[in-house]
Amino acid sequence: MSLYTERNGLRKPIKRTYDISEDAYALLFDCCDKYKENIAWKFPYNCPDGNGICGLDEEKFNITLKFAIPTLYRDSTDRLCRPTKKSSVSVYRLSVDESNTYDQYALLDYIEYFAQNCRDITSRIWHEFFMHNELNFADTTFKVFNTFQTEINSVFEMTGLLYKLVDKKQIERVVENDIITETVVSKIKSVSETGTKDLLNEAIKFYREPKPENRRLAIEKVWDAFERLKTYYVSLDKKASVSKIIADISSNQSEFVELFNTEFNCLTSIGNRFRIRHHETDKMEITDYSHYDYFFNRCMSLIALAIQYLK
Repeated sequence: MSLYTERNGLRKPIKRTYDISEDAYALLFDCCDKYKENIAWKFPYNCPDGNGICGLDEEKFNITLKFAIPTLYRDSTDRLCRPTKKSSVSVYRLSVDESNTYDQYALLDYIEYFAQNCRDITSRIWHEFFMHNELNFADTTFKVFNTFQTEINSVFEMTGLLYKLVDKKQIERVVENDIITETVVSKIKSVSETGTKDLLNEAIKFYREPKPENRRLAIEKVWDAFERLKTYYVSLDKKASVSKIIADISSNQSEFVELFNTEFNCLTSIGNRFRIRHHETDKMEITDYSHYDYFFNRCMSLIALAIQYLK
C-alpha cells in the first residue's frame, strides 16, 4: 500500500541505480538473515540429544561461505556482517583488509545462495528441556522461495536498485526501456538456425547479468549473432542472403530497402571499428558501460525485427 506523499505526488522520485549503498546493503543482508533457519538443513546444528536439527551451524556456514563467496564483506573478526557507514563500494575485494571496501556483487551472490538453498520448514517442534525448536524440512522450496523473492524484490524496488530476483533463482539487472521483451524472447525461440539462436540467448544472458563487465560479452555475442544472421540462407552467398533478409523486412519498398541496407552496413562498420568482435590495437576501446547498452540495443533492435521475417 502506498503512503500519503506517494499517492499525492509529494515525494521526490527514487533515484534508479545499479550502485548498492551501505543502507541498501544492510536491508538486503538483514533480509537474508531472516531465512537462515531455512538453510539449516545444509548446515545443521543438531540437538544435543540427537533428536534433530535445532538451527543453523554458524561456524560451518561461515567457513563454507569463505570459499563459495570469497569477497563477501567481513569485519575485523572475520564475521559476515554489513559494511560500516564509512565503507566504500569496490567491484572486487579479495581479502579482509583495512580499506573497508565492499564488493556489492558478492552481496548479490549471497542473495542467490539463499534463494538456491532455502527449503520449506514443515514443522517446528518445541523441545522444552533445551528451550529450542527442532526443525523438519521438506524437499521443496516453493513457499519459502516465493516469500524470499517477494521480500528481496521489494527492497530492490524501495531502494531504487535496478535488480530483480527472478524465478530461476538468479538476479538479473533491470534495464529501463529494455528492448528484450517476452515477445522478442519468444521470437528468438522460433529461430530455426541453431547457431544464431544460441548466440542470441547467450547475448541476452550476459546482458541481464548484474556485473558491468559482462555487457562487453553481451555485445560480442550479439554482434556474432548479427554476422551469423547474414548467412542465414545457406543456399545463397552472404551478400545475397543479406539482400533477401532486407527485401523481406522492407516488403521490397525502395525507401525501406535503402534504410535497412544502410543500417546493416552501419552495424557492420561499428563491429569492425570498435573493440567488439576484434581486439587489434587499432580498434576503438569502449570505456563507458552505457555505450555497451546503446550498442547492444541498436544491434538487437535490427535482429529482433529481422527474425520476424525469416523463412
